Amino acid sequence: MNSLLNKTFFLIIFLSSQFIKSYEFNIRQVGDTFDDPWSLAFIDEDKFLLSEMPGNLKVISLDTGELIYSVKGVPQVLYDGQGGLSDVVLDPKFSENKKIYFSYSAEDTEEGQLVDDLFSPSNTLFVASASLVGDTLKDLKIIFKAKAYRTAPAHYGGKIAFLSDGTLIITSGDGYNNKEDAQFLDNHFGKIIRINPDGSVPSDNPFVDQDNALPEIYSYGHRNMQGLVISNDVIYENEHGPKGGDEFNIVEPGKNYGWPAICYCVDYSGAQITPFTEMEGMEQPLTYWRPSIAPSGMMLYSGKKFKEWKDSFFISALSGKILSRLTLNSGKVEEEILLKDFNERLRNVYETPSGNILLLTDGPGGKIFELSP
Repeated sequence: MNSLLNKTFFLIIFLSSQFIKSYEFNIRQVGDTFDDPWSLAFIDEDKFLLSEMPGNLKVISLDTGELIYSVKGVPQVLYDGQGGLSDVVLDPKFSENKKIYFSYSAEDTEEGQLVDDLFSPSNTLFVASASLVGDTLKDLKIIFKAKAYRTAPAHYGGKIAFLSDGTLIITSGDGYNNKEDAQFLDNHFGKIIRINPDGSVPSDNPFVDQDNALPEIYSYGHRNMQGLVISNDVIYENEHGPKGGDEFNIVEPGKNYGWPAICYCVDYSGAQITPFTEMEGMEQPLTYWRPSIAPSGMMLYSGKKFKEWKDSFFISALSGKILSRLTLNSGKVEEEILLKDFNERLRNVYETPSGNILLLTDGPGGKIFELSP
């Protein structure tokens, strides 16, 4: 891959066999390799916070790719399977209060389970807030612990974003072995959550006054949601299907998105999960992928550098090893496949402050690449 660095590439895009646009662009590797990088957040024009799944939070220079400092005070995480330190986002008033929010998986011995007659501590998704004071996290507070206890370290979701009213949207995955629970409101499996920054529940959440429903729930019937974008208070998310049936959705309060009662999916074994793709009272995706591309991160692009890509959604893909560009026109989704020959499992995608595109690749030897015109 290092042979790609600092070279010029031509990207030819086709849609319905019609020529659209030819781009000349550079790919630059930022730094060397990182330890299972999952997400990042820019704290100024050059420096960004980088989360690594083993539980590392680092400040990296975009210009040099070098480590500026490692952040102290990160809580112990469960780094196993799909678990570990996940999303990191800045408070909308970060420049004033230096607060950050981050998600992670961890064991919870209070919620242990008997598995094959042996006690096994459960684990779940946590979201915490803290102030970044120098190189240390201060005043750390757990603001959300998902009532989605599992022994298998899988399908946490873990994405975080802010609505304009200051409330947080959190994705909480179905735990893989608990997919049926996504249809019930007494747990956080397969749910999108809305809370206040202090962890309290907004009074206008859709299920606040419903018996046997957890008040944090905003929508349900999801699988494993790892892409989340909020634009003008419209919530967009993407989620993994199994072998097929990945989805791109607009999320509305109180709605049921169907998993696992309906889906355009195939199980990993090839077996049918459900014969239904539609059912009354359940939402349809804007689009879906079959076979799966394993959609991970997602961003909405400003068009600062690549003008013709303004207001495009970019979705990174793991098993698909592509970057998908989606546009919405009158509710219709159009897709263009980028970096088809890049041959990297793409974990996440971001826009830099200057308008370049930043890609994180998956795994213990994960890399960061910057795309610029």
